[in-house]
Amino acid sequence: MNQQEALQVVLDALGEFNQIHRRDQPVPPAPDTRLFGPGGHLDSLNLVRFVFLVEENLQRRTGKSVALTDERAMSQRHSPFISVTTLADYIVKICAPNSPNS
Repeated sequence: MNQQEALQVVLDALGEFNQIHRRDQPVPPAPDTRLFGPGGHLDSLNLVRFVFLVEENLQRRTGKSVALTDERAMSQRHSPFISVTTLADYIVKICAPNSPNS
């Protein structure tokens, strides 16, 4: 999966998330949108909901089950959940052919 495909997966999930959970205050669907942490649009509960949608979209797109909240994600020096782009970057990394998830 390349960067553009991963970015589209995240943005599609964000669109679904906004329809389900944030109709009144949607999270801006843009690559530089901060998701979690200082200045982020999601609290911890909404982050879990959003990541679930991203994982579902990844499975539909790749046919593989991908866990984004495993030990590797939590042990990163910089959280992959900071922004739309950092999450897309992380997806590219874990979906690479030499990754244990592939």
